[in-house]
Amino acid sequence: MTQAVIQALGESALILNTGASATLDCQQRLWAIAAKAAHWPHVRDVVPGMNNLTILFDPLAADAEQLADKLQNAWDAASVSQKTGRKIEIPVTYGGASGPDLEEVARHTGLSPAEIVKRHTAAEYIVYFIGFQPGFPYLGGLDPQLATPRRSQPRLVVPAGSVGIGGSQTGIYPAASPGGWQLIGHSALRLFDPAANPPTLLQPGDRVRFVASEVIA
Repeated sequence: MTQAVIQALGESALILNTGASATLDCQQRLWAIAAKAAHWPHVRDVVPGMNNLTILFDPLAADAEQLADKLQNAWDAASVSQKTGRKIEIPVTYGGASGPDLEEVARHTGLSPAEIVKRHTAAEYIVYFIGFQPGFPYLGGLDPQLATPRRSQPRLVVPAGSVGIGGSQTGIYPAASPGGWQLIGHSALRLFDPAANPPTLLQPGDRVRFVASEVIA
């Protein structure tokens, strides 16, 4: 099994880092640990990331060294989470002003825009973790043929709902922000609502399928 390294992040947080390639098996192990650690005494929050897990604790009540040992033991004994996430369909308008980089992805991959849409909607993606901004899902399962480097010049503003490809991953921007992913489409589905409980539509382990509501040539 992959070895984990545990380091302090200041006085009130620890990070367990596997340093491994992004795999579903590794993420499932981290989800299993996260589910347990959330109930440990003096733990305030647990944040799964890509190949890592951060726990935040009360530094006045918890012993950091004991907590690090507990985290290490949890990784050594970790089993793959059997959690089966929800299946959520996300309607997307591909191309045109909604997906201004669809042609660039076509040029890079050598595939036609129609073939890119076909492949992007054919896969079932797994939410590996939520990060970058509230509700932003990093999705595993992108067809390797669609992998495209990020833009050399990031945009200052990427509209909320933009669906993009960044390297070997695909994701959706819940809110407007700067960003360098190649934008191939747009969804009107709201991914983050601070008034909702939970505020993020997607959770780690959920299964996502994109559905083409329109393709603009």
